[in-house]
Amino acid sequence: MSPARRILGLVGIVVLLGVPIAMATVRRHGSGASRAANPAHAPPGVRVRVQVLNGTKTHGLAQQATTYLRDLGYDVVETGTVVSSRDTTVVLDLSGHPDWASRIARALEPARIETRTDSSRYLDVAIVLGSAWRPPPESFDP
Repeated sequence: MSPARRILGLVGIVVLLGVPIAMATVRRHGSGASRAANPAHAPPGVRVRVQVLNGTKTHGLAQQATTYLRDLGYDVVETGTVVSSRDTTVVLDLSGHPDWASRIARALEPARIETRTDSSRYLDVAIVLGSAWRPPPESFDP
């Protein structure tokens, strides 16, 4: 087999393998335009500081929600656990931006939103996860 045919064969293999992988990546992560249009993603150009607290007996749920929210563009700055268990996820609007809390509540459905002003302004939104929330079925990390 000539060197030219070998190179052509290798290029063909790379194209055959590369195109489906690229398409799957775009389908999974979405293009920038589709991400901005998704109402659950963080608003473009805004840093929304979030605290995620596990309000269930499910070990590691706050970490799963943290990874999920970071994938949506939120800046999760703190995670933890609360002592009391709850069924419904509560999204607390601490900074007077109900749109941000609403976006996060959509991402963590079913969830309810409460407004509590926090003068420290360290956090914009706090979340207490309830047992009704389930992480998305697909893997977060590539």
